[in-house]
Amino acid sequence: MGSDHYFTARPVSPDERQSLNLTLAGDDVTVETASGVFSSGHLDLGTRVLLDRVPDPPEHGVFLDLGCGWGPIAITLGKLAPNAQVWAVDTNERALELTRLNAERLGLDSVRASSPENVPPDLRFDLIWSNPPIRIGKSELHKLLLFWLNRLSDDGEAWLVVQRNLGADSLQEWLRQEIAPARQVTRAGSAKGFRLLRVHAADASTD
Repeated sequence: MGSDHYFTARPVSPDERQSLNLTLAGDDVTVETASGVFSSGHLDLGTRVLLDRVPDPPEHGVFLDLGCGWGPIAITLGKLAPNAQVWAVDTNERALELTRLNAERLGLDSVRASSPENVPPDLRFDLIWSNPPIRIGKSELHKLLLFWLNRLSDDGEAWLVVQRNLGADSLQEWLRQEIAPARQVTRAGSAKGFRLLRVHAADASTD
């Protein structure tokens, strides 16, 4: 991939496409991926942990897949909640193109792939699901998470999956300090070396 990272805005690596057959939201689907995007050859284990363990989304609302890659989280949200509005956000233009393509082929009209700057600034999210880009570095990751978590609606919640050995516990503690007392950060589960973190209103149930 040369100097490309999955968070590179314009990958310079060859746009080599491949098809993946996998199960999302209980359905067998075929999606298209490409080099130069996150987890191009398979469904990332952390993403699978997230999708297997989060509760189903509400039927309606405005949802965000932060760091969408080729779109597995956005596709899942779109399939589980076809009446919701799903924003799939990434800085990688190739990833956004793939998410648009995959959503269109699967008939998911509710999914909108967008670069961060093209998301309306007054938009608030009822739900965020994310396998955040840990490898962009701690400082950039902190700025990214604070920016989007601060755009949750009053009753909105976020679910983040973070690899334990890449700082999940320290990230949880940092988030607690930064967003308290308005919101809480709880560990909702652990599996396969990953932590599942839930960010929610301070008076919300922690069950």
